[in-house]
Amino acid sequence: MNSSAPSELLGLTFERVRIDDAVAQCLEWCCGPRTSHTVITANASHLCMMQHDAALRRACCAGNLIVADGMSVVWALRAAGTPVPERVAGVDLMDRLLEAGGRRGLRAYLLGARRHVVAALAEKCPERYPGLEVAGWRDGYFPQTAHGEIVEEIHARAPHMLFVGMPSPFKETWSERHRESLNVPVIMGVGGSFDVLAGFIQRAPALVQSIGMEWLWRLGKEPRKLWKRYLTLNSEFLWRGGKEILARRLGPSLHQT
Repeated sequence: MNSSAPSELLGLTFERVRIDDAVAQCLEWCCGPRTSHTVITANASHLCMMQHDAALRRACCAGNLIVADGMSVVWALRAAGTPVPERVAGVDLMDRLLEAGGRRGLRAYLLGARRHVVAALAEKCPERYPGLEVAGWRDGYFPQTAHGEIVEEIHARAPHMLFVGMPSPFKETWSERHRESLNVPVIMGVGGSFDVLAGFIQRAPALVQSIGMEWLWRLGKEPRKLWKRYLTLNSEFLWRGGKEILARRLGPSLHQT
């Protein structure tokens, strides 16, 4: 194991942090000078999509805090000899940030998901996260012509944290494109986390998460929506990730011969 080498996989460099460290870093940004930072919670799907989408690759690589969201990524980094200490799931990080934000009286803006989902989450936040102020919310079904208006609204509401509950690659590329205009200390794409935290989708049991089978749990919940994505991207990750791990392991021995 090379502890000095960066935790890099398929072109993306991950921070070697635990979730407590990630929360602390985000809170530091929230309480410091007002400038935008993006948080990337990257899983196997992100790493594969990056290989075909240059804009997504740029957005992910420009992240100020990049964490491994997915046990397959954690295992691959370990196998490559550049491990991260643990998985930092986006939904867990969002939950922890909202909780910590409540204790510090911070403001959060929720952007994404279906209208009834984000509305339900916004309604639950004051009770679930005492002290947190929901600076505003908006569903994720808006035309491109509304992008400027949305950015202006978020900027005017001046939240400390912006959570973008929309699919990839949109959430990463949109956040990176507008990060300076948004002027939000912590901008984080969280995918389907709104549905989980609002209670519309049940999270996989902890044991299922720990053995890296949360994707199978989600597939069982939404088979029509997810089967094709998981089949293609999981297979691609095994191939690309395996090839990179093998190259790293054989590289030094091949050089010596």
